[in-house]
Amino acid sequence: MNKVSQKKNYSSMQVLKTLQVLLQGNYTMQEIITKLNNNEKEPVFNNSVVSKYINTCRYCGIEIPKIHNIYFVTKMPFGLNLTASDADLIENLLNTVKKYMAEKPLKTFNKFVEKLNRYSNKRIARFDKSACELTFELFEKAVTDKRKVKLLFKNHVELEGIPISIVETKNKTFFHLYCKNKDRMIDTDRVSGIEVLNDKFIHSFSDQTVVFVLKGNLAKRYSLRENETLLRDSGSDTITVSNRGENKDVLFARLLRYDDKCEIMTPKAYREEMRKLLDNTLENYGV
Repeated sequence: MNKVSQKKNYSSMQVLKTLQVLLQGNYTMQEIITKLNNNEKEPVFNNSVVSKYINTCRYCGIEIPKIHNIYFVTKMPFGLNLTASDADLIENLLNTVKKYMAEKPLKTFNKFVEKLNRYSNKRIARFDKSACELTFELFEKAVTDKRKVKLLFKNHVELEGIPISIVETKNKTFFHLYCKNKDRMIDTDRVSGIEVLNDKFIHSFSDQTVVFVLKGNLAKRYSLRENETLLRDSGSDTITVSNRGENKDVLFARLLRYDDKCEIMTPKAYREEMRKLLDNTLENYGV
C-alpha cells in the first residue's frame, strides 16, 4: 500500500471516529476533542483537524449545525427512514412511558428517541422543553436559508409552509408561517416537531411596513421591538414608529390596547381597517 492510500485511509478513519462521537450526543468542540483523544495513545485531535472532519461529514450530506457553540447532527441522508406508522408507535410509547414510568426510565427512553431522531434521514427536531431552543434555531435557520418547513402537530396533522419569524405575544410563542396564500400564527404548544425541507422558496409576499404615532405617557415609556424604527420624536409626548413585517393580527391586537394614544398613519388600508375594528368594538359595548 502506498503512502497516499495510507494517508487517505487514516483520514477516513478519523472522520468516522468524529462522526461516531457526534452521533453519541450534542457537544462543544472541546468536548468532541476530549472524547476523541481519550481513545488515542497520544492526543492527535485538535480544533483544526476536527473542524476539517466535521466539514467532510457535511460535504457527504450529513447536516451538523453549530448552535450556541454546540454541534448537533440533524440529518443523516443514509439514515433510518421512519414511516408515519413508525413515528406514531414511538410517540404512543413515549406517552405511555411518561404516564406510567418513573423519572429514570423516562430519561432513558427520551435518550433513545433522541438518538433515533439523530439517525433519521429527515431534518426533524422534536419539540419539547429540553429541545425548544434547537427547534427555534432550526426554524430561524430555515428563514435565513430560505427553506420551507413542515410542522408536525400533536394530533398527527402536518402543515407545510414558508417560515417567516418566531413571535412572542401574550406570554405565548408562535411560529409565523405563510402557507396557502395566508399568514398563519401557530401556537408552539400544538407542535410536536419541525422538519426543514429541501425545497427553497422565494419571498412572493411583501414585508409590510406600518407607521403609527404614539402619544402621551405611552410615547415616553414605549420600548421599540426588534422590527421597529423610531422615525420621529416630536417632543416629550409624541413619537412616530415604523414597524416592518409583524403579523397584522398580532400588531392590531397590540395597538388596540393603546386606545386613543395610538394612531396608524400608513398604509391607508391598515388605517381604515383599524378604524372599523375600533367602531365595532365600541358598538359591542353599546358606546
